[in-house]
Amino acid sequence: MAIPQPSRGSVGETVKETYLSTLAYKILQDHLLAGELVAGNRVKIRIDQTLTQDSTGTMVYLQLEAMDIGQVATELSVAYIDHNTLQTGFENADDHAFIQSVAARHGIIFSKAGGGICHQLHLENYGKPGRSLLGSDSHTPTGGGLGMLAIGAGGLDVAIAMAQGEYWLTVPQVLGVRLTGSLRPWVSAKDIILELLRRKSVSGGVGYIVEYFGPGVSTLSVTERATITNMGAELGATTSIFPSDQNTLDYLTSQDRGEDWLPLSADRNAVYDAVVEIDLDNLVPLAAAPHSPDNVVAVSALGSIKVDQVAIGSCTNSSYSDLMKVATILKGRQIHPQVSLVIAPGSAAILAELAANGALRDIIAAGARVIECACGTCIGMGQSPSSGAVSLRSFNRNFKGRSGTDDADVYLVSPETAAISAITGYLTDGLATAADLGIRLGDLPDPVTRGADTYAAFVVMPPELIFSDQLPPLSMGPNIKPFPRGQAVPVGDSITGRVVLMTGDNITTDDIMPSDSRLLPYRSNIPHLSEFCYEKIDPSFPARAKAVRDSPIGGGVIIGGENYGQGSSREHAALAPLYLGIRMVLATSFARIHRANLINNGILPLMFAEKADKDSIMLDDDLVFEDAHAQLLAINPHTPGSRQADASLLVKNLTKHNEYRLIHDLSEEECQVILAGGRINAIKSTVPPVA
Repeated sequence: MAIPQPSRGSVGETVKETYLSTLAYKILQDHLLAGELVAGNRVKIRIDQTLTQDSTGTMVYLQLEAMDIGQVATELSVAYIDHNTLQTGFENADDHAFIQSVAARHGIIFSKAGGGICHQLHLENYGKPGRSLLGSDSHTPTGGGLGMLAIGAGGLDVAIAMAQGEYWLTVPQVLGVRLTGSLRPWVSAKDIILELLRRKSVSGGVGYIVEYFGPGVSTLSVTERATITNMGAELGATTSIFPSDQNTLDYLTSQDRGEDWLPLSADRNAVYDAVVEIDLDNLVPLAAAPHSPDNVVAVSALGSIKVDQVAIGSCTNSSYSDLMKVATILKGRQIHPQVSLVIAPGSAAILAELAANGALRDIIAAGARVIECACGTCIGMGQSPSSGAVSLRSFNRNFKGRSGTDDADVYLVSPETAAISAITGYLTDGLATAADLGIRLGDLPDPVTRGADTYAAFVVMPPELIFSDQLPPLSMGPNIKPFPRGQAVPVGDSITGRVVLMTGDNITTDDIMPSDSRLLPYRSNIPHLSEFCYEKIDPSFPARAKAVRDSPIGGGVIIGGENYGQGSSREHAALAPLYLGIRMVLATSFARIHRANLINNGILPLMFAEKADKDSIMLDDDLVFEDAHAQLLAINPHTPGSRQADASLLVKNLTKHNEYRLIHDLSEEECQVILAGGRINAIKSTVPPVA
């Protein structure tokens, strides 16, 4: 039985053939609304679908309500509840009720808690080859495994996409990854993306779409491809994409959605901006060692590391085929007595299939703990390891403290490596050890077509009720607070601030705004959440920033290094600093989504032209960006939406009586957003109110 669908016409049924020959550019061209499709240009594209999850969703829908719209402009939008499902108080449940009430109001499909992880659910139920998808989660590129142009973005960008059906982005270059050969048993799709991270680093994909091609592609299933595109976020890539081929059709048919298939591929003579070749025949089991996804080493080279905890699941590795491999490894065996093994299936449908075919019995009999179909452990929402523990996880991030235990060592591995290590009690290379244990990974059965009972988690509002008087009012719990709004910069005024924090390279959004079981219930309460901003780096930061905010200087400045703001798409990493009075962030370079979130909230991101200038600034220095309008707009002669060359600006240090040359890559439209005090301020007058 097919899943519920919104009663709306679809758009973009075919992808146009153009002179641009990569698959990514074909889909971009098909969705182009404004601008020229040239790498580095700012363009506007049509967004077909959006997704949100509850950790970011409450803020998204508060922003959507602030725009006074009616029915969403997309062909399909889904609000998933999968992050904050641990209800130890009223806060999470109130957020879920609010999101459901907004979804009903605007024609958004609502996915209840327990149904599964947003990216796995969207892959199973709604993803379509050739469609564009914008999601308020950095792992939205999971949809690229189906041949979608799936992009993670900040919450406000997703709210605007729902309101207007469009999204501005800087056109990326395309990094081609040519796959040859085929994977051996015990080597998995996870090892492919770990190998790419080993070669390219967590910033190696910045400014690129990663497109996979070559004869090795046909050896990978859709869920294997989705594992790879999911972790493309860890490269810093805009998105990642695979062709849509017979394997794609097979997957969609297994989900009773064969009619959604569309064959898509790059032209035979496609030219990429750069190419990486990976021979699947020669890959071995890999692990990302603490504390970064690109700290990749062969499992065999790490030696016999004692393991305390193993966690299998997340949007990266919770598919049916992943868990069937795990069940095969565990069948008839016991996990090591000193290991805790926890497993979270990616969807209720997958859990139901595991129960139906007996695999769930094998998993439980081995001593595993099966927990809710949700993000949970991956985001520090429960299952934190013990002090100083080693935790193997089939997840996508191992930033220090992300597990909820600051001194734990987290290794990212494949489900196969995780499962066999849970049995031996030590980090184990299945290629070298499986035969000795009598474990064989044979062919796995295809998933069966699921029935109507597996879709009870989806709520689709009848069209006649959307934005009608028959709907109850929005549900607003006491923990849901208004989001902070930036202040416009009057013509002739300067942006002035005191340096309140100095950071190093690769600062993550986890560093800026921690995400764990203590704080996730407060994602809709920025004033409370801001008290924990940067607590891992400088616990005194919130008090110092507020003191400066409330002083005559009027606001603070953060000094950052390379790749500032990498990691999650969480908009809270910009909203909390905004609430604390941050006016500017000066860094060596910015991660894509966080840069956009800063701009959307009216915080000016500038980059140092000379590293020595960054090193000369000290805490409590007073900086001024004089006559912001003149500096930003005088050097932006192009039309709104177009990109200009890096532009030189001057920031003066009033304390040291010197000045620094900084650069930016802001379009004129982004400059106007900054000067307006944020995107909501800039666009509110352009969105017609509901009659």
